[in-house]
Amino acid sequence: MTTIQEVLFELETDYYGHPYYVSGHALYTAIARRLDDDVGQPLCVSNGTFIPGEYGTVVSTGGSSFHATSLEPVETYDDLFRFRDPAQRWLLDSRPRDAHNTFDLQSHGGRLTFAPTCQFGKPPQNQYTKRTVTWHVHCYIHAHGDGVVPLSENVLDGLRVGGGRNYGFGELQLTDSQTFELESLDYSRLTDATGGQFEIELLSPYVLQSDHHGADDQSVPWWWDSSHELRRRQEQLVVGDDVFDVATIDHGQRVSYAGTEPVSTAKNGIRRVGTHSKFGFGEFRLRPAGDNRVTWADDPSSFVQSSTPSGGA
Repeated sequence: MTTIQEVLFELETDYYGHPYYVSGHALYTAIARRLDDDVGQPLCVSNGTFIPGEYGTVVSTGGSSFHATSLEPVETYDDLFRFRDPAQRWLLDSRPRDAHNTFDLQSHGGRLTFAPTCQFGKPPQNQYTKRTVTWHVHCYIHAHGDGVVPLSENVLDGLRVGGGRNYGFGELQLTDSQTFELESLDYSRLTDATGGQFEIELLSPYVLQSDHHGADDQSVPWWWDSSHELRRRQEQLVVGDDVFDVATIDHGQRVSYAGTEPVSTAKNGIRRVGTHSKFGFGEFRLRPAGDNRVTWADDPSSFVQSSTPSGGA
């Protein structure tokens, strides 16, 4: 059994780093500093996705509402990706969706950082003319071996990630945490898929080659049936004072699934595959072919396996 710890942080101070996500390596390093080597070494940490502390709807359950400042129960495979989808389909369509994909910028002596909060105007007839939304970071943690996960609140609270950590940037306050068994989730949307055809959606870069010591080169997995040239991207892995070049297949792409074990493959996508998977690389989601990616939280009835979009891109 694989125990997964789902963690939600609140961004307390300005963040100086990648605007799309906090790398799994940054989160892993911050956590490992607080642990003994025999505990920290087996840890595997996903990339941390940025989400706004907003109201939304759990589309897959028929429209139950929630507030993204705390975690909801994870019972199905689809629940795993509630906050991992960069389009943030859980957000109510009545919210400023486009604005929620940007950060307010702050300048510190010419060093640009991302603010932990943003303000939005409200209609004049409301009692208050502005509201403040705080940014959060969502990630998954598991370990090779038993008894390591879950990590305690003392380990997770107050982590600092990104650049300028010695100056107070990138502090994360633990907001919520929960655990579940990966093998105990409901995978019926995969087992019941009509036609048995699936697509793989890359949620983080897949490593092909790394200059890091002892890293193995990887080929494109045989169970990816891609009919077009895959977009590639250069990343960097920073370890102390050393910077290692990493050649990847870029995230955000979709390929056809050529394997025969969709549920097992789906579980591997959560644990991530390939070189540096323990640092967040190689995360993917398996979807039934023709699955409707564009489904907004204000329209839960449209959450069907359809090739026709039901909302904006």
